Amino acid sequence: MNYKAIYNSIDYILWYNQITLENIAEVGGKNASLGEMMKELSPFGIKIPNGFAITSWAYEQFISFNNIRDVIDQKLKDINYSDINTVKEASKYIRNIIINSKFPYKYKKTIISAYKFLSKDSGIEDVDVAVRSSANVEDLPLASFAGQQNTYLNIKGNASLLNAIKLCYASLYTERAIMYRKEMGYEHINVSMSVGVQRMVRSDLACSGVMFTLDPESGFKKVVLINASYGLGENIVQGVVNPDEYCVFKSTLMKGYKPIIQKKLGSKDIKLVYDIDGERLMKGVYVKNVPVPIEDRNKYVLSDSEILTLSRWACIIEEHYTRKNERSTPMDIEWAKDGISGELFILQARPETIHRGQNKKSIQIYQLKTKGKVLVEGKAVGEKIAQGKVRIIQDLQQMDQFQPGEVLVIEKTDPDWEPIIKKAAAIVTDRGGRTCHAAIVSRELGVPAVVGTEIATKVLQNGTFVTVSCAEGEIGKVYEGNLPYTIEKINLMEIPRPRTKIMMNVGNPHKAFDFSFLPNDGVGLARQEFILTNYVKVHPMALVHFDRLKEGPEKMKIRQLTENYPQKTDYFVDKLAEGIGLIAAAFFPKDVIVRLSDFKSNEYSNLLGGTDFEPIERNPMLGFRGASRYYHPRYQQGFALECLALKKAWETFGLLNIKIMIPMVRTVAEGKRVIDELEKNELRRGENGLEIFMMCEIPSNVILAEEFCEIFDGFSIGSNDLTQLVLGVDRDSEIISSLYDERNEAVKRLIASMIQIAKKNKRKIGICGEAPSNYKDFLEFLIKEGIDSISVNPNSIYSTLLKASELENNINK
Repeated sequence: MNYKAIYNSIDYILWYNQITLENIAEVGGKNASLGEMMKELSPFGIKIPNGFAITSWAYEQFISFNNIRDVIDQKLKDINYSDINTVKEASKYIRNIIINSKFPYKYKKTIISAYKFLSKDSGIEDVDVAVRSSANVEDLPLASFAGQQNTYLNIKGNASLLNAIKLCYASLYTERAIMYRKEMGYEHINVSMSVGVQRMVRSDLACSGVMFTLDPESGFKKVVLINASYGLGENIVQGVVNPDEYCVFKSTLMKGYKPIIQKKLGSKDIKLVYDIDGERLMKGVYVKNVPVPIEDRNKYVLSDSEILTLSRWACIIEEHYTRKNERSTPMDIEWAKDGISGELFILQARPETIHRGQNKKSIQIYQLKTKGKVLVEGKAVGEKIAQGKVRIIQDLQQMDQFQPGEVLVIEKTDPDWEPIIKKAAAIVTDRGGRTCHAAIVSRELGVPAVVGTEIATKVLQNGTFVTVSCAEGEIGKVYEGNLPYTIEKINLMEIPRPRTKIMMNVGNPHKAFDFSFLPNDGVGLARQEFILTNYVKVHPMALVHFDRLKEGPEKMKIRQLTENYPQKTDYFVDKLAEGIGLIAAAFFPKDVIVRLSDFKSNEYSNLLGGTDFEPIERNPMLGFRGASRYYHPRYQQGFALECLALKKAWETFGLLNIKIMIPMVRTVAEGKRVIDELEKNELRRGENGLEIFMMCEIPSNVILAEEFCEIFDGFSIGSNDLTQLVLGVDRDSEIISSLYDERNEAVKRLIASMIQIAKKNKRKIGICGEAPSNYKDFLEFLIKEGIDSISVNPNSIYSTLLKASELENNINK
């Protein structure tokens, strides 16, 4: 349809296919972005629901026709911003004036005609539309006014449409909008309003959500983070539901891989749908929340194919806006799926405003010195730790009870809560995901938040002193009491980079994005044990032989964890692959050396279902551990699942920076058996550049180093185990702990020999123990011997870089 030809004048409206970003002054940031995408990105398959924008000129005509400009301006000038009551009074007065005003005849006729054409184009007599505010200072690259004005859904018919337009105009003068503009330094007189009228996507019959083209917590830019829930999207934005969360790695996605490196199931207990109740419709209520059936709550909202499609669209949108703005422009995007057609649509896209254009020059690392009793857990927002007394607020009428520095505990937040959020030491909510209002505002303000706890308002008590920690990864925790913690500030611009590679030991996948900002040369040791304990939780053999398990709490827990998996072993593969994938993606394309599982038998038995499959050993440290497990019938099928997880991370995710490392290889023959076992599971050394390393942690590894060089691509010295086996000291024994010392001459001679033999055979050689960060003289010894890399814990990398650079400079003098 040629919309431009329909009217002689387009002063009142512009159709989306007529709009670009150049029209921001006329249609506001939100509408300009929709028009830009419809015109420029539709050829790439991105679908935007049709609609039109009522221009800001039309708003000015509305205000002028009703002769209310001077009244509004005077009311705003009379506000005493230190007295919230004057803000409330002015807001109410101005909104009432607007709602009771009339439309100019031509304005009204133009809107009704445009709505009629939109209905005809949709094949529906009175098409249901979303009516969205689009202020001229909203969704701009350098301002975040999102959520300050209102949106109305499932609007049908001329009268309802015109009423919704007035309500959008009135929302320009809500208390929160007035206060926000004041705080941001925007003059009220310079603010105007456009309104978008867009065909509804029937996500009430399917699902909707939000996605970011970066990780909103850390600012890591190589991923797309998608939140998804059933029904209309307002619930996610308002933090009413705890949504599903999917994380996709952009770098390999656009090369044709399928890198969904994390999928997390949300509770999704309610959904927002159309309300067809006659009495409620008469009162202007067009949507309602209804419970989600249990079987749907326990399913992922989106298929893998849909996750990947949305992620590709997100990358295309980000690339377009980056070119347009001539700088990196991460995006905050709303999407929906139509339950009738099954199609996906983009509803909004705006620049992300927290991390935009940031190049981190320094970072602060918060760390608890001790742990305490955990009262509640939820999703961590931010990376800080805060403390204060609990203040539970049930509704806005209790706002005056809140004292600066308290911990705000609340069911959920919306923009009306921002005045007290700014005073809070931390925020804890029952509901919401990492893209809800509470999360967005807390990031803007730098306030730590734990969202989606589900029980905080019921469990926590007013006046209780608590420590809120968002510094332990993805899970935020509220601890009882005042726990001591440290803050380390690292200036990233002043860190020297030595010749020796300084890598990191990483176990927690949920901290990997944060750690990636530290200066590093990759991951010298990615520990599967942490992933298995905290992410997978189930013994692989318990999944292979699930039917053998006795009924009881552990089997029940395994059944719950694997509910979405008809083949229970797929759960192990997916979760281990995701854990490995998060770490490898965080440091891509730098090397990430993944050590195969190195639990002792007593540690394996602590996994769910583990006691049925593990032997009881007198000395697990030297028992059924490492390489000996992988080909043994007791664990061979479990090892095959480990291999499938690595294969998925390598082939499906495209994370070709992964290197595989085998621990506790006692003999050359055993090393060959494990390599054969890897090949049986389609992980072949040399294929597509796959390298296989060995932990050097047994004296036999050094004594037969020449032979081991023939079958492995590189080595990592495990100084902890090597020291105990060279000196015959149990490192866990307190009685003889004084004898345990990596700097013992016997240990150093073996290490020096291993380095020399590896380099002679052109094999990579590094170390991943704690000694280099603990002892400067040991670090100097390693550098003098010419070791290729040193891998230390993240909290030691800064000091190790400084010491290594200093030592190298001294050695070269």
